[in-house]
Amino acid sequence: MTSTNTTVPDFSEADLEKQQKGNDIFYASKKRLMWLRFKQHKVALFSAIMIILFYFVAIFAHFFSVQDINKFSAKYTYVSPTEIHFVDNEGDFTWPYIKNITRRLNMETLEFEYTTGEETYPIKLFHRGYSYMFLGLFESNLHLIGVDDGGVLFLMGSDKLGRDIFSKVVHGARISLSIGLIGVFLSLIFGTILGGISGFYGGRTDTLIQRVIEILMSFPSIPLWMALAASLPPQWSPLVVYFMITLILSLIGWTGIARVVRGIVMRLKEEKYTEAALLSGASNFYIIRKHLLPGATSFIIAQATLSIPAMIIAETSLSFLGIGLRPPVVSWGVLLQEAQSVTVIANNPWVLYPALFVIAVVLFFNFLGDGLRDAADPYMNRA
Repeated sequence: MTSTNTTVPDFSEADLEKQQKGNDIFYASKKRLMWLRFKQHKVALFSAIMIILFYFVAIFAHFFSVQDINKFSAKYTYVSPTEIHFVDNEGDFTWPYIKNITRRLNMETLEFEYTTGEETYPIKLFHRGYSYMFLGLFESNLHLIGVDDGGVLFLMGSDKLGRDIFSKVVHGARISLSIGLIGVFLSLIFGTILGGISGFYGGRTDTLIQRVIEILMSFPSIPLWMALAASLPPQWSPLVVYFMITLILSLIGWTGIARVVRGIVMRLKEEKYTEAALLSGASNFYIIRKHLLPGATSFIIAQATLSIPAMIIAETSLSFLGIGLRPPVVSWGVLLQEAQSVTVIANNPWVLYPALFVIAVVLFFNFLGDGLRDAADPYMNRA
């Protein structure tokens, strides 16, 4: 009688840790798998961080503002961006500071010119400046940076009324970024519901919805936006105009989403699991919600991130043309109204700074949409 010696393999801690990591990935949920794949898309991850930073600054706009955007100053009209010094007169590195600005009239051109003086003002962190209501809860005068009285800090120059462009850009982000989120949210609701109904029921319902979509898509976008926005009564408050512009953009922007959702639903309703759900007595609403719309999730995620910059550009275009949001509302499109004159741009190119933020946000959202689509496609289509 022979005995068989059974040896137990000796696993090292590194092997166990490797195996544990493998099990985590193997048993990971769909959201976990999407996140692991999304992290590999470095550009999309960086774009997501930058977008979060933009919205964070917009929420706390007063804290990040340098000056009160409602403060006019005829003494500092069209001042170029303030030069920040990091080296003192002895050539040593020092804490950042600025110099005072003096104005004189050029008798040849009859225009004011600005020069720097000799007085210095250090840039202070957590500076006490103008008062504001922090998130509408309590009064505060704390700002991220600022200078003492006597010095003026224009990080991006000033406009024709002597207001700080940087502070206006920060406040304008509230309107421009929020109109993208709200507009896309409404467009996704309209497009997903109507596209799902059209693809699932077919027949006359499908024909009616598709004819409405074709009529809306047959109109040129910009003239249609202009006509609808221009129809708003001028006596309406800026807040009402803001919500109406958002609603108008949403009512126009849902057509493309509905078309694609319809095609996906029409394809998925022929699958075996959909037929099994019908035979088991599941309601139509349950089948659409649980079996059909999850198949379009990857498209909806990507479309949402790609539609937000389109909404931002639409608002910027309408406001730039003077038929969208109007002063005293501050948005990036309203700020660019001042850049309609070639003479103003040639003499004061810093008035175009708001356009750089529009371009940056659009690029970040596009990169984020690409990353989310690549992360969602391999998994969400299997739902």
